[in-house]
Amino acid sequence: MPTYRVKLAKSEEVAEGTMAFQFERPAGFDFHAGQTMDITLIDPPETDAEGNVRTFTIASPPFEDRLMIATRMRDTAFKRVLRKARPGLEVSIQGPDGSLMLDRDAKRPAVFLAGGIGITPALSIVRQAARDKLNREIYLINSNRQPQDAPFLDLFKELSVKYSNFHFIATMTKMDTGRRSWTGETGKIDAAMLSRHIPRSTDPIYYIAGPPAMVSAMQKMLSAANVDQDDVRLDEFSGY
Repeated sequence: MPTYRVKLAKSEEVAEGTMAFQFERPAGFDFHAGQTMDITLIDPPETDAEGNVRTFTIASPPFEDRLMIATRMRDTAFKRVLRKARPGLEVSIQGPDGSLMLDRDAKRPAVFLAGGIGITPALSIVRQAARDKLNREIYLINSNRQPQDAPFLDLFKELSVKYSNFHFIATMTKMDTGRRSWTGETGKIDAAMLSRHIPRSTDPIYYIAGPPAMVSAMQKMLSAANVDQDDVRLDEFSGY
């Protein structure tokens, strides 16, 4: 894969404990919605045993002129450097890579089951599909603890209004301690939740992205529902 040096253009908080970082997009860097790239810090002011390289999903769609990532801000040297970074910070990127891309079988609905920051592949894919006016039903069920923890919540709501083929369902798992009101789904994603929102007559392809425990739970749920393994795509977000 080719390597490029790019500069940070913008950073912002997109949920409690979650930040988005936008980098310049170099000429010739082409990718498909849902793919990843490696980011390497160049001569950072601090480092630790986890190193200076991380793999991130490109959360921005291919039609934009910047490359955005979004990440939970754990207390690591890599994340501390990113948090303090100002526009102009130069990093090295390598890519694209990854295969969690929208299947070409447009006759079958796409169902995304995303936990936490696992929302980023869906963000790129759905925004590109809306731009292309893709004639395909796309469902996204996104699980977070509380509304303030849910990155891009309002953006997905807006997309579901503007793009009639996109159906967004958010669920919160810890509303007993939440500070914001919530009238949508609550609890973890389960078979009953899927049956309430995914038409039974459909034969979807599933895309699962999130923490390893969540991905494993979703695999077991779909297996119990006799979903063919060939109709399931996976992406684990471990430690990011």
